Amino acid sequence: MKDNSKSGLCIRQAICATMALITLTAHIQLFVSANANTRINTKTIKLQTMTEEITQEKIQKIQQTVGVKQVKEIKQEETKIAQRNETQQEANQIMKTTERKEITLARAGQERTIQVENQESNSKYISIEDITISKDMDLSKRCGISKEDFKILMTNLKKDTSGFFKENSDIIYDLCEKYEINEIFFCGLIAAESGWNIASNHRSANNYISMMSKGRLIRYSSTEEGLEAAAKLLHNNYLSSDGAYYHGATLSGVQKCFCPESTWLNLVYNCMEQTIN
Repeated sequence: MKDNSKSGLCIRQAICATMALITLTAHIQLFVSANANTRINTKTIKLQTMTEEITQEKIQKIQQTVGVKQVKEIKQEETKIAQRNETQQEANQIMKTTERKEITLARAGQERTIQVENQESNSKYISIEDITISKDMDLSKRCGISKEDFKILMTNLKKDTSGFFKENSDIIYDLCEKYEINEIFFCGLIAAESGWNIASNHRSANNYISMMSKGRLIRYSSTEEGLEAAAKLLHNNYLSSDGAYYHGATLSGVQKCFCPESTWLNLVYNCMEQTIN
């Protein structure tokens, strides 16, 4: 019996020792596992932090690079605009002093060719004081002054008591340019046929050089229409070599069919003189 009791005690002790060992082993494994997870988590956090830092640094570099590019592009555009402005200024300056020709301007290594035209008024037009007229002058040749000077001439025309010539100076100049008529002759003819005050019947009919049909003044709907009809008639019938009533583009040539009366030529010429004096 005693032997059996000792054997049972030894078995229980062995079992207890085994259980204790198993429990200890389990605790050790749990401890090791916990430590491993802690190290892994620490490493993961460090990696995430490093990744965020690297990403932020890259973003800053990209932003800086983009900013630099934008600044460069803006500066390049500003330089181009400045170059264009300088080129235009030089062209404008040259256009005031030179005849029509090609001008090459170099800017930033590039060559630009610009067609310029002389705009200096003195090279194209004469002054009001230089206007000349004569009884045998070519009435299809312009008087040679600029539109601005013609308007000044009409503004200062003392005989224009009604203001007709001043008010219609633009139209008269443009029509003389279109139909190749001397402006001084055209004004003199209007004054001779309608009077400086423009007679009421001529004014109401908008007919300023006595264009007739069946013994009556032809009526036009506006001043401009009447003036153009007059200019067109003179150009087509009296001042062009193939005109129906062409006998030379002079006062005497126009007189033969326009108004054969002997006083007509001197009347028109006197009005022409009054226009420029």
